[in-house]
Amino acid sequence: MMSTKDARLRIANTILAQLGGNRFIVMTGAKQFVAIEQGLMFTLPARLSKLGINKVRVELAASDTYTMTALKVNARQGDAIEVLQESGVYCDQLEQTFEDLTGVYTRF
Repeated sequence: MMSTKDARLRIANTILAQLGGNRFIVMTGAKQFVAIEQGLMFTLPARLSKLGINKVRVELAASDTYTMTALKVNARQGDAIEVLQESGVYCDQLEQTFEDLTGVYTRF
């Protein structure tokens, strides 16, 4: 599915807002946000989350739900391992799904 730069940015900004916006960034230390084809990818600080997860990808599906994938990326070895994945996530479930996959809290 082809999308323009503006559409990718709009989708990525919407996902970030649904995750909690600036509060999410402050609470998790997430950084290096990238607008991907139909979603958002970002990096978590090293050794913060369970199972060594250091990247998260959130993609919008055709059914207007999201697929959240937790990755363990090792840049030195050049490999990425998909640790956990959750499909069929609604927008109001994004924060809880993130917490369940990574073990990192998004609010007090």
